[in-house]
Amino acid sequence: MSDQDPREELVEHLPAMRAFAISLTRNGATADDMVQDTLIKAWTNIDKFQAGTNMRAWLFTILRNTYYSSRRKTKREVADVDGVFTESLAEKPAHDGHMQMNDFRKALLQLNDEQREALLLIGASGFSYEEAAEMCGVAVGTIKSRTNRARTHLAEILGYNESESLEMTDDATMSVISASKMSSF
Repeated sequence: MSDQDPREELVEHLPAMRAFAISLTRNGATADDMVQDTLIKAWTNIDKFQAGTNMRAWLFTILRNTYYSSRRKTKREVADVDGVFTESLAEKPAHDGHMQMNDFRKALLQLNDEQREALLLIGASGFSYEEAAEMCGVAVGTIKSRTNRARTHLAEILGYNESESLEMTDDATMSVISASKMSSF
């Protein structure tokens, strides 16, 4: 028996393994799956089997461990037959953000050049009023005024009002028209 490849001995133990698996699972299909998993594990780890030892005991140990591992895994899984739990894990589709961003771009193009420039420098680029005023060569009050008028006009174009939540997917859009940066609508 020492000259025999241990892989050839696997087949001899299939009926006993299946009977043991059925006694554990009480389900023929599940038992067959467990026997198959056991054979795969045994085949891939055959180098760990010590020749001259009890192949049947080794296979039954693998089968038993496979069974208990699947039981532990089942305890961690959540039964969600009607999909209630799955629905609570849903994510807002990304296309909404793309559509809102397209609307925002169109609205931004409707602003005059000075307002659009001020809004992009302050809201989107994050420059201070002083830095934006220096870049544009105007007074700080002028930049503040242009930014405020631009935000108000943009909110009107997009149809936002003070009581409405600004749930937008795009962070850049939020920074440009955010209520915390707007002095008023």
